[in-house]
Amino acid sequence: MSKIKIVLAIVSTSTIFVQEFLSQYGYLALFLVFVLEGAMLLYFAPSESLVPIAVVFLANSPAEYALVIFIAVFGATIGQYSLFLVAKRIGREGLLKKKWFRVKESHLERFDGWFYQWGAIVIPISNTMFFTRGMLTVPAGLAKMGDKKFIVLSALGTLVFETILAVVALKLVTLW
Repeated sequence: MSKIKIVLAIVSTSTIFVQEFLSQYGYLALFLVFVLEGAMLLYFAPSESLVPIAVVFLANSPAEYALVIFIAVFGATIGQYSLFLVAKRIGREGLLKKKWFRVKESHLERFDGWFYQWGAIVIPISNTMFFTRGMLTVPAGLAKMGDKKFIVLSALGTLVFETILAVVALKLVTLW
């Protein structure tokens, strides 16, 4: 089986798992999943699928769509802030020794470079991009960025990203 087929099978299975988890536990599950996703501890489902699935399967009104987005932003920000604090306290070498931290040193170096080249603005920008979400959390923590500044920038980028995903999901549902 090709690598692409294996990845697609994993994503498909993961998405079904997330759907079932959300339908059984609702908004609490969504919050917990986003805390784990924000802390870079969630590897069984792509974060890009979470809000669209929640909007389609949990929400039925504009107020509920907004609630899904709020929960996603709040949970992801808590998760990212937790990772930010860990990076701030134990440093680069300490993080790289942790088994749960699955970012390769070469990738971390690349994101360090982004952070030092562009500054704090890359935090919300990276949180609005596929596959880089949260990756600037660690460099920000290692640079000892202020907590409030990090939280605001992280939440802002996540808000933009999750809102776009929710709108796209709702538009696709109306097309079917």
